[in-house]
Amino acid sequence: MLFQEIQHHCFNLTQHFDEISEGRKSVLKQLSAYIQDKKDKKEAIHLVYICTHNSRRSHFGQVWGAVAAAYYGFDNVHTYSGGTETTAFNPNAIQALRSTGFHIVSDGAAENPKYTVSFGEEKRVLCFSKVFDDLSNPSSSFAAIMTCSHAEHNCPFVPGTEKRIGITYDDPKEFDGTELQDSKYLERSNQIAMECLYVFSHIK
Repeated sequence: MLFQEIQHHCFNLTQHFDEISEGRKSVLKQLSAYIQDKKDKKEAIHLVYICTHNSRRSHFGQVWGAVAAAYYGFDNVHTYSGGTETTAFNPNAIQALRSTGFHIVSDGAAENPKYTVSFGEEKRVLCFSKVFDDLSNPSSSFAAIMTCSHAEHNCPFVPGTEKRIGITYDDPKEFDGTELQDSKYLERSNQIAMECLYVFSHIK
């Protein structure tokens, strides 16, 4: 069961699928088709969201992908994130998720902490910055979702992937330190959330 605040937030977002452009929907449906095929074959579904620094958009993808699967009642879906280099889960991204109802706890490490991101009873993901081929991520039989154009263009080969899809997003980092910072991080989180929900809404 999802936390009530997150459940309600997801429901509200599903009422706005018509705001997604038709071109965007066609790309998202590629991921839906991959997930549907794995489900039909009764195989585990592994989704790795990849961005350059694995600090913002890829973590949003990892978290909201897991939430969307749970919202629509699909088990055996596992989400991950990675980058082309290691930094840390960005505090502004963490704050955007907390403001939506997530319970987030750090392990307290001084550099690149690991965060347990909970979104329901016994429903959680572990978030920390890592390269996409880190041992904590799957090495085969997964879909790679490229969430930023830099990673899409500079990471032409992802070993072990069955499907690579470019679903890129504008970086909220450009608003760091401005009065728009919080609203832009929340805007990007909500966009990724809505598109993850759209993907899973097509699974039967």
